[in-house]
Amino acid sequence: MTKPEGAEAIEACVFDAYGTLLDFGSAAKGEVEALGDKADKLIEVWRVAQLEYTWLRSLMQRHADFWQVTGEALDYAMDHLGIEDAGLRERLLEAYRVLKPYPEVAGTLARLEAAGIRSAVLSNGSRAMLDAAFGAAGLTNRLDAILSADSVGVFKPAPEVYALATLELEVPAARVAFFSSNSWDIHGASSFGFRAFWVNRRGAVADRLPGGPELTLSSLDSVPAWFESA
Repeated sequence: MTKPEGAEAIEACVFDAYGTLLDFGSAAKGEVEALGDKADKLIEVWRVAQLEYTWLRSLMQRHADFWQVTGEALDYAMDHLGIEDAGLRERLLEAYRVLKPYPEVAGTLARLEAAGIRSAVLSNGSRAMLDAAFGAAGLTNRLDAILSADSVGVFKPAPEVYALATLELEVPAARVAFFSSNSWDIHGASSFGFRAFWVNRRGAVADRLPGGPELTLSSLDSVPAWFESA
């Protein structure tokens, strides 16, 4: 098991939501019959468009909450793949509202709590979306804070978003362990001053950006042991 040097100095673990704690792919799992061989491609195009729209809206200074962005990205993905089905669109959005957590998430959060480590979510998602997803998963009580980029009117990787965690938790950036499945998010968090750990669930290639991960993990399974044995 790889353990980061100086783990005892970490006071809080802060997690991205989508793709890190919540499985984006679970949105389409109930629609395999309707989507057929387009299911995986729809998820891929939807996710890429969703991220690109957050970055473009931030640059344009035309913020909209993540629920609107998610719907617009889905519309683009369905149009891109030639899918015209209003009922399917609504079912996909409803499934996205209550995405399933990855299998190890509940246990990870419970063990961190038992070890006395504070945990928070820091996401581009709107507060209503995050409350719905973590409430449905029964994880709300495992989190010390749920923080949304909406409160600052810009999306990650803007530094203002990462600052929400230091302000809410009253923990210096250097004592925060930040986890994300998104390489660009890791670079943003590292550049802000967090100790950044990339949860590279899909074996993606790293971005070439300022900052970078202290460690790369395939899941969150090993994280609680950093503190249980510290």
